[in-house]
Amino acid sequence: MTPQDFVAKGLSPEIAVFFTSMLPIIELRGALPMAINLFQIAWPKAFLISFIGNLVPVPFILWLLKPIVNFLSKIKPLGNFFNWVFERTRRKGDKVIEKYEEIGLLAFVAIPLPGTGAWTGALIAFLFGLDFKKSFLVITIGVFIAGVIVTCLCLLSWLGAIIAGAGFILVAILGFWKL
Repeated sequence: MTPQDFVAKGLSPEIAVFFTSMLPIIELRGALPMAINLFQIAWPKAFLISFIGNLVPVPFILWLLKPIVNFLSKIKPLGNFFNWVFERTRRKGDKVIEKYEEIGLLAFVAIPLPGTGAWTGALIAFLFGLDFKKSFLVITIGVFIAGVIVTCLCLLSWLGAIIAGAGFILVAILGFWKL
């Protein structure tokens, strides 16, 4: 779909970017390149739209996942399935997240790869029983860092990748050093 197709259907490029950033897996990592490279939206505006859109689902995931799982767990096969998933996840869970909790979650969300964004971060926070407020704050910071990295990549190509990678490594070293 081209940018003109969105406009032809009555959808502004900004709205398209906002809703794209809310989608699992795609999130801000796909919405920012679409905004900057396809729609030619100025990067500060593209960043803000994508950042806010990516955060919209997070509180709902953190708030609603527990009641939904509790309700579905009352059905015997689903209850057994959820118990198996949670035990397995906690037993074989990501050692960084298990050991460092919020800082591990931050690193996980901040790395701009498919499957490592706000949606997965919220799911991990729920599975590991992390505090709602801390989780939301950490996911917000992680999405911000991922947004900076993706924006650098969009604007500066390989130079942006090098700068973003160096910045992320520096933040990671300082974050783990303080532990």
